Amino acid sequence: MTEITVLQYDDARERDEAEARRLQECAAEPIRIIGRIQSHGILLAVDEQTTTIVAASDNAAPWLGRRVYELGSETLSWAASHAAAIDPVRAEIDGVTYDVIVHRGGSPLLIDLERVHADLEYVRTGVVGAIQGLAAITDPDELRTRAAAEIKRITGFDRVMCYEFHPDGHGQVVADEREPDMEPYLGLHFPASDIPSQARALYLEKRSRVIVDTEDSGLAISTLLLEREPLDIGATELRAASPHHLQFMRNMGQASTLSLALVADDRLVGMFTCAHRSPRNVPVLLRRALEVLASQVTMQLTAAHQIRELRRRLEARERRVAIVAPLYGRGDAAAVLLGGAHTVLDVVPADGVILRLGGAVHGLGTVPPHETVLEIVDELAAERPRWEALPLERPELAVEMPGVAGLLDVPIGTEGDRLVFLRSEVARTVDWLGDQRADNREDALSPRRSFSAWRESVTGRSLPWGEHAQDARELGDEIQAALTARAQAELAELALRDALTGLHNRRFLDDRLEALVTGAARLALIFLDLDGFKVVNDTRGHEVGDAVLAAIGGRLSGVARASDVVVRLGGDEFVIVCVGADEKDAHHVAQRAIRAIGRPVAVADAVFRLSVSAGVVAAAPGMTASELLDAADAAMYRSKREGGGRVSA
Repeated sequence: MTEITVLQYDDARERDEAEARRLQECAAEPIRIIGRIQSHGILLAVDEQTTTIVAASDNAAPWLGRRVYELGSETLSWAASHAAAIDPVRAEIDGVTYDVIVHRGGSPLLIDLERVHADLEYVRTGVVGAIQGLAAITDPDELRTRAAAEIKRITGFDRVMCYEFHPDGHGQVVADEREPDMEPYLGLHFPASDIPSQARALYLEKRSRVIVDTEDSGLAISTLLLEREPLDIGATELRAASPHHLQFMRNMGQASTLSLALVADDRLVGMFTCAHRSPRNVPVLLRRALEVLASQVTMQLTAAHQIRELRRRLEARERRVAIVAPLYGRGDAAAVLLGGAHTVLDVVPADGVILRLGGAVHGLGTVPPHETVLEIVDELAAERPRWEALPLERPELAVEMPGVAGLLDVPIGTEGDRLVFLRSEVARTVDWLGDQRADNREDALSPRRSFSAWRESVTGRSLPWGEHAQDARELGDEIQAALTARAQAELAELALRDALTGLHNRRFLDDRLEALVTGAARLALIFLDLDGFKVVNDTRGHEVGDAVLAAIGGRLSGVARASDVVVRLGGDEFVIVCVGADEKDAHHVAQRAIRAIGRPVAVADAVFRLSVSAGVVAAAPGMTASELLDAADAAMYRSKREGGGRVSA
């Protein structure tokens, strides 16, 4: 029966600290220069210049100082000079047949000799059939399970598991094909220290690893080069395992193992591990074939992951577009992001979010006091933007935000604007491969004694941000781009607006009138000039005059049609561009303008009665914008000469 244990914050920190110490200790273990090999083979180190054997495992000590050709095998001599063009090469030495594996790239040259046993000559076509049978599987879980079953069938091992490594380094058993009497491990997690970093690094250069007998004490390596650095045998087939690892295997009831690396993008993403309850050898030719099978499985898993990730990213992008697109309009940015039919919480699921934008702070969902959160974020930002276990990692800050365990900080620009997503503490269970507490080990660095399933209830953590962290960064970038584009559009619009009246300005008219003249089937222009306005400025000052002009601009906007464009040219001159209108239509608009301006204008403590002179001209075929504007100006002056307060054509 699975034991259930709830770890409190202090217990969890203590366990994490112990795991960190194990990882540090494992990283220092000299597994590449361990100085021993497994005793089922022979290791030679050869000086390539002289072909002299300069180091050898103790079962070949009599060969030290001899040249390779003196061993009487032409095949071995050829392999030392030409391999690894063929891997392995089969050679006979003193009546014994060996598989010869040559490792180039270092000095001296390393050669593994594995004795060939007739009863271990597996039929490797079984691997080809397995690869063909697995090729069409696209579901990752089914693929790993079927592959583990095929490897078990081919090798005859008691158990074949597939591991998957999580981003934090710990692993999980995602397939478990075993004999019926064996304890199930499927779904169980194991700490990163079970397969430490330097062991994982070896799998990047050597894709399989066999341990024939965990009780094998191994053979030492003798050398003629006493002043050399210790011999690096990391890439060899026969390298002995760490004593810690051998004890680990024995504690699990494993007498022999075969591991096959799953490597994608130069990263160890998983492994197949075969285990047997009695010593068992796997010849190198079968290992090579199984390495090909593992590579095929890796490619299929990678393709399935890429397809899933592409679909997820497309869906996430659709959600971002639904939120960000309205920002390009004139709506309030905070209302768009937090108050619309779609909000930022549709992109990044969280219990709450705080938005700081342009000095204002807004919140959505369940959030502590905004200023408290932002003060904490400012302190945490120097360390990292993403947190999933604040009560464990920064308890002194977590107490200021009760219930918050996860925090994701997303800057928007460089002025302190940001989105802060918050997640509450979520109690969840993790099923481990063996009790993870200290009393299941001889000491903190020893392997676990028991590997029965052990369930831990984890507190002090939020759900992991995972792929949503990338979605959040992209959302922040797109919000910033939208706000920047909107600010630029607003600046461009301001450049085409008269600051006093809010009407379009002379620059706008110069930019757009030519296009309107050539593009509109009908177009007319009204040129307006206030009569006697100079008196207002001279008697009451420009501040009052500006107020009168602003009022006049509002009245002109009120009498213009929806399709018309009202422009302040400058001073007390205005233009109304009547789109889709002839001279008669424009004349009616001008008359309405004259009546509107003729009404009293009250500013401060004064009331002004003004009139306006208007000139109306309809665009004729071939007329330019400049000609149209000049003609309307001339018509307006005719109105002035006739006494003002009227329309002339």
